Amino acid sequence: MANNLAHSIRLYPNKDQETFFKKACGNARVAYNYGLEKYQSILKSGLKPNILEIKKQFNKDKKVLYPWMSETNKDSNQQPFTNLQSAFTRFFKKQSKFPVFKKRGIKDSFYVSNDKFEAKENKFWIPKLGWVKGAESLRFTGKIMSAVVKRKANYWFVVISVETDKIFTVCENQAIVGVDLGIKTLATLSDGKVIKSVNPLRHKLSRLSLLQRWSARKVKGSLNRHKSNMKVAKVHYEIACLRKDILDKLTTYLCKNYKTIVIEDLNVSGMLKNHKLALSISDMGWGEFKRQLDYKSLLYGNIIIIADRWFPSSKMCSCCGSVKETLLLSERTFICDNCGMVKDRDRNAADNLEKYGRNKIGAALSSELTPMDKTVVNVLDEVGISECLVMST
Repeated sequence: MANNLAHSIRLYPNKDQETFFKKACGNARVAYNYGLEKYQSILKSGLKPNILEIKKQFNKDKKVLYPWMSETNKDSNQQPFTNLQSAFTRFFKKQSKFPVFKKRGIKDSFYVSNDKFEAKENKFWIPKLGWVKGAESLRFTGKIMSAVVKRKANYWFVVISVETDKIFTVCENQAIVGVDLGIKTLATLSDGKVIKSVNPLRHKLSRLSLLQRWSARKVKGSLNRHKSNMKVAKVHYEIACLRKDILDKLTTYLCKNYKTIVIEDLNVSGMLKNHKLALSISDMGWGEFKRQLDYKSLLYGNIIIIADRWFPSSKMCSCCGSVKETLLLSERTFICDNCGMVKDRDRNAADNLEKYGRNKIGAALSSELTPMDKTVVNVLDEVGISECLVMST
């Protein structure tokens, strides 16, 4: 089975190559904004816009309006219309907000098609530019589907999408683990392991605040303002790298060592409305954790069971099953009023999640199946490990 995997590699362009990158990003931005402006004007006139027709009109106008676009690769000013179509598709499906105009210097990127892109060891071929040195060679072998050159802070990266048959080592351990995500600790596992958080934003918050104040005092549009903004962007990039690194290690560890992983369906957007906890919750990166766990479970052959949002993992006693009516966030130790069990709050929640997973698997393998249980048994049948899971329970 072929998988599409993406590999992000840092580039080391010289001054001329960096100038080319900036021009290509500018072309992509201008083309996208052209398409969005035409789309909005057609909507206001009461007609139904067609991205393909707008793209054809752009190709006619660009020779007069934007003759400098011929200095870079053609894909940089053609792919934005496909991106715009995808943006409106998501908007009409109520998956995102209405597309907005792109600004210079924010999320700069441009596209290179697979027939014009080439990777050779740690060098990458960009049409109309030549070979650009990278930090490493392409990790995956297979057919290159596309490449996107983008800028993060003041660094340049190429994200290469590869269609490959690469098979990761499938997890042979049939264990089930419950994972409770927290604020003081990143994750607590039902087997007793605790993964501490690096809290990258909190550790760099004072530095970030100082640089932002310095930047705010500079004249808008000045070179000094731009330099200060680059310093702020570098700190944000460091924070994102630290957070992604710990989450990458955690999700890889889980997928390599546990066949079945049980997590909670957390209402992150709702939790962020609590201004006292919003910073700590966003610093954990729970959304990124779930995203990484989703795609890695497909590569390692894991089963992910998501507990219902209203499952009382923290309020339920993992020993007798009784549920507390109220449990304050300050109560870090769970004390059961029924059986008297005393256990760490996060460990108790992780144990409940593990039991939830075992119950779901048991229900899926029994004759009485609920709609949610049917999805579990279908996954078990596809992976072919149903009998092993029964033995482990």
